[in-house]
Amino acid sequence: MSDIPAFQVDPFWPKPLPNNWILGQVSGIAVDERDHVWLAHRPGSLTEREAGQVQNPPWADCCTPAPPVLELDPEGNVVRAWGGASDGELWPRSEHGIYIDQDGNVWLGSMDEIVLKCAPDGKRLLSLGERSPPPAAPPRAATPGPRPAPSPTGAIRMPPGNSNDLTRFGAPTDIAVDLDAHEAFITDGYRNRRIIVVDSETGAYKRHWGAYGEKPDDVPLPDYAAGEAPIRHFRSPIHAVRIGNDGLLYTADRPNNRIQVFRKSGEFVKEAFMATWTLAMGSVWDIDFSPDADQTFMYVPDGTNMKVWILTRKDLQVVGSFGRGGRQAGQFEWVHNLACDSKGNIYTSEVNTGKRVQKFVKQG
Repeated sequence: MSDIPAFQVDPFWPKPLPNNWILGQVSGIAVDERDHVWLAHRPGSLTEREAGQVQNPPWADCCTPAPPVLELDPEGNVVRAWGGASDGELWPRSEHGIYIDQDGNVWLGSMDEIVLKCAPDGKRLLSLGERSPPPAAPPRAATPGPRPAPSPTGAIRMPPGNSNDLTRFGAPTDIAVDLDAHEAFITDGYRNRRIIVVDSETGAYKRHWGAYGEKPDDVPLPDYAAGEAPIRHFRSPIHAVRIGNDGLLYTADRPNNRIQVFRKSGEFVKEAFMATWTLAMGSVWDIDFSPDADQTFMYVPDGTNMKVWILTRKDLQVVGSFGRGGRQAGQFEWVHNLACDSKGNIYTSEVNTGKRVQKFVKQG
């Protein structure tokens, strides 16, 4: 195709954060109807050296963890920031995914068992789910061994999931909202293997399904192997969900290297596989669409191969990509999420040691 979009990184976006703030793993990014960019990051993923200013006593004159939720204007200035456990209400121990609905409300997923709906100023509107205590740590060996490396995802230790539990989430990763139907679609997630639908005003359960629209279960699965027959289950994590202009639901089945498409009822429509050689964490990490009315292109960040894939939305075929692994502008370290603005520019977030956002300007 001659009209495949091309992108150039803007190394000066965003502007420097105020107040000596620093970002942890940026585990969610979204663009609202004003082209303001919203970030969800994990302050708890910062090391003591990165957050030296808040140690007791302070180690250095920088830095201080930014609040978990930040709103940036199109020029990259912080215009609002809020969130965290200090507000006296339940807050995720590890943030995951952010979505802005058409009313401007902010939805947050988490690596534990809760979903939050907040007003743009952070006022709590809805708290969904209950948080279980993490499983007990294994007993220490009598003879100390090497200290284990910290989790690169910033994830908490989690009890086993139950994909048909109607009262608890299992690490819900992402949300998409149909305001006309008052429904929120949640990918659930790291412990469970399902999409669950709740009332977007009350949080009441409506329905859920697994891969291919079938009833999910938690049977042990073999490791993914390239060339295997498609498995009838989502693998952990089912990582993202988006509603297209066609009314269909597009989901990122990350470790299975596939996109599955459903009607909002849960009826399976089709699937497509990409970068099927990819092992470990898989290739399909998030989904967003080009802003034209037909949503001609789909963009898929791939944290394992450290690039962004460009697909044609109608047939889900890969037609291009950009990026590579690295720490320079335009390169990626575990690119985790992606969002598109009304001009077709792309914003990406990075976890692991990336801990940043980048803007890629659409060319032409």
